[in-house]
Amino acid sequence: MARPVKATVAFIGLGNMGLPMATRLISGGHSVVGFDLSEEAQEKLAEAGGLPVATARDAVPAAQIVILMLPNSAIVETVLLRDGVADKVQEGAVVVDMSSSEPLATRELANVLRERHAVDLVDAPVSGGVKGAVNGTLTIMAGGREDALAKVTAALAVLGRVTRVGDVGAGHALKALNNLLSATHLLATSEAMLAGQLFGLDPQLMLSVLNSSSGRSGSTENKWPNFILPQTYDSGFGLRLMVKDMKIATGLCQQLGLPSPLGEGSVRLWEEAAEHLPATADHTEIARWLSDKS
Repeated sequence: MARPVKATVAFIGLGNMGLPMATRLISGGHSVVGFDLSEEAQEKLAEAGGLPVATARDAVPAAQIVILMLPNSAIVETVLLRDGVADKVQEGAVVVDMSSSEPLATRELANVLRERHAVDLVDAPVSGGVKGAVNGTLTIMAGGREDALAKVTAALAVLGRVTRVGDVGAGHALKALNNLLSATHLLATSEAMLAGQLFGLDPQLMLSVLNSSSGRSGSTENKWPNFILPQTYDSGFGLRLMVKDMKIATGLCQQLGLPSPLGEGSVRLWEEAAEHLPATADHTEIARWLSDKS
């Protein structure tokens, strides 16, 4: 006997993160109707058991949940408002922006959707990378009304651990601040690791000691041993996307009147790396850039 479908989900944005997330939703018993500009992504969705459609507007009329996994706030707003996706969302459905968007822009968009379209917006960005998307172990930082979040929690739980962190925009704020920390950790870790290697320390031994000491972080526990030491640089998260998230965080600090000299200094170095690395560079390539620079 076929399993009953739990919910129909429209999934817009089937990139490195979006496609494995949509696939997990299908495996979890949800019906997924998806759209992406990439024909290859559309084909992979079909292979996973989803239904690809010709436009983003075509994905949403039957959906109780509309998930967007797109590069930035401007594209999210374009898809929902200018491309008319919001006009096709059914009454009672919830739009979930899982992109890394700007918190204040998210608040404004939520107001527009509620006032013009009677649609609730939940922001639910994630941390955990491609591996977390594939394994369903993402950290999901959700912002929005409690009743709206309750409608989508069961579906999001298929993707990882859902934590409501506040009202609309709170998820995007925390995600940006998290990535500012993550990027700054990685930059400092890479400087320390390169200095140790030049001194003659074994990098594997350094990581082993650091990971049992106060200097440990996600960079020493994950990024350096898994992507940098093997020189694969394939975490699945682009360097320029990291820069974008960092600037969202420092921009938020500016909007709140809070100085962030360390964050802004880190952003400048990451921007310098972005100028010298290929457009497709993974964010872990910051370590290679530092090594080449030295």
